[in-house]
Amino acid sequence: MFFLNTRLRRRRSSKWVRNLTSENFLSVNDLVFPLFVHDEQETTEPISGLPDVKCYSIDGLVSIVQEAKDLGINAVAIFPVVGTKLKSKNAEESYNSNNLICRAIHAVKSKAPEIGIIADVALDPYTVHGHDGILKSNKVDVENDETVSVLCKQALALAESGCDIVAPSDMMDGRIGMIRKALDGKSFQDVSILSYAVKYCSSFYAPFRQVVGSCELPNSIDKSGYQMDYRNAREAICEIEMDINEGADFIMIKPGMPYLDVIKTASDKFNFPIFAYQVSGEYAMIKAAANNGWLDYDKVIYESLIGFKRAGASAIFTYAALDIAKTNAVLLKKVYLNYLRQSALPE
Repeated sequence: MFFLNTRLRRRRSSKWVRNLTSENFLSVNDLVFPLFVHDEQETTEPISGLPDVKCYSIDGLVSIVQEAKDLGINAVAIFPVVGTKLKSKNAEESYNSNNLICRAIHAVKSKAPEIGIIADVALDPYTVHGHDGILKSNKVDVENDETVSVLCKQALALAESGCDIVAPSDMMDGRIGMIRKALDGKSFQDVSILSYAVKYCSSFYAPFRQVVGSCELPNSIDKSGYQMDYRNAREAICEIEMDINEGADFIMIKPGMPYLDVIKTASDKFNFPIFAYQVSGEYAMIKAAANNGWLDYDKVIYESLIGFKRAGASAIFTYAALDIAKTNAVLLKKVYLNYLRQSALPE
């Protein structure tokens, strides 16, 4: 028998020891719940590419947000599914103060003012070509500065509707500083900016793109001219530093699980809130495998989100947020009932 002074297994020998020495913990306070809204009245539609995720009418959205708030979720991210007739080359509908997303934000805020609302600043749901900006005359490349001007109008429309955090996800250069200037110029100093500073050109977005209809041919659109090359990591640090200097309040890294190294590097380097997005493709893979009996959904989704926390994410966008919150509520109820039973025992 060999002799060891240190046996790390002693720290794993029982559940209570593991709980005492755990380095990371996932709380409902870490989660942001992404939701889809459409303009159909009183209908809730399942989404084929995202198992158990739905697209809501505005009334349905208000109800699900209320449920999320009651379960302890602090913020939701709302994404509009815009009708084809409202799309155009120059995305004019994006800054219509009475558009779908603005009406949805106003409705949610009127019924659940305590919950935080995050909305994307990007043109892809509103353009006929599905790009995140205005195309140049060659109909291939995106015009950066002209797009930024439209993004500023969109950000102002969202702020006026009651949005708490505008989230530029377009990856245009210089848009954070210009949006901050536009918001401050209209007395929206308290509206925060969550910059998608590190949004990779990823195939993991496919289910999301199909939901919002951001392109007629989802598999053919190429956004590599403005979204980040997934082979690069050092470039991400440059993007983050630029957006912090331009006035961002929070930084997003997207997708999440394939880029935990980038999340870790950013959280170590910057004393700044780093958010991460468990995107549609990541969630769909786990959910589909679980629905086929290949994985335990509750265990795997929790493990995957702990990975985000371990890497240093301050908050996580995940379609599993409501599932996690419900599980947390059941556990809290068990603890409370156990407390009541113990309190009733004679001394």
